[in-house]
Amino acid sequence: MTADPSVPTAGGPSEGGVALHLLGGFRLLRDTVPVVVPRGLQRVIALIGLRPGATRSQLAGLLWPDVSEERALSSLRTALWRLRQDPCCPMTVAGDTVRLGPAVRLDVDELVGTAARVRDGDDPCTARALAAGRHDLLPGWYDDWVLLDRERLRQLRLHMLERVAGQHLAAGRHGEALEAALEAMAAEPLRETPHRLVVRIHLAEGNAFEAVHAFYVYRDLLRRELRLEPSPAMSALLDDTLAPIRRATREPTGESADRPSPAGRRT
Repeated sequence: MTADPSVPTAGGPSEGGVALHLLGGFRLLRDTVPVVVPRGLQRVIALIGLRPGATRSQLAGLLWPDVSEERALSSLRTALWRLRQDPCCPMTVAGDTVRLGPAVRLDVDELVGTAARVRDGDDPCTARALAAGRHDLLPGWYDDWVLLDRERLRQLRLHMLERVAGQHLAAGRHGEALEAALEAMAAEPLRETPHRLVVRIHLAEGNAFEAVHAFYVYRDLLRRELRLEPSPAMSALLDDTLAPIRRATREPTGESADRPSPAGRRT
């Protein structure tokens, strides 16, 4: 594990320290300079970051699930020894637990912290909420623990964006609400909740055409991809808006109702 001298420093002294990025791919930075980490040790560091305070047995079982516990613990001891020999080591060991060092900044923590503030009713910067977790956890990695945490963080971000959109909608900040809802829609196009939010936002702004258009775009997408229909709850959002159109297609116009039928004409 060594700093890559070929990569220039990309910031001033205030940007120093150790940063571990797991969203969008593994990157370990020391004073903004990438640190070269072998793939085997990347797995160990990533798991330690995602399981703070995990015991050695827990880490070994997740990293080497197909071997005996004794052999897994031996492999973990070797990996931890290699990490601790390097001055760029980002972790600390206390008894039977291993965690990242207190000075290490983890991008996953930023996503989790932003989601917690939104959940607790705070009003974070919309741009920060949109940017947090925009990339998947460790794409291209298929360990069971990665797949589990990848889905957990994906759902966490989707619910965060939907809550941000709902908070802005309730406050009448329709532009910010729409931005958050569209971000959630981009993250999961078939998920109904962000589409429903988009319809609600357009209706709140008085844009009936935009609301109806958004509904039918989603309905067509759902039919094409899953052969499903939008939920009754989503369809009900447009009941009042579409009621006049539905009545017009069912009922004859006043002119045609007053016009006598051919059978009633006198010859």
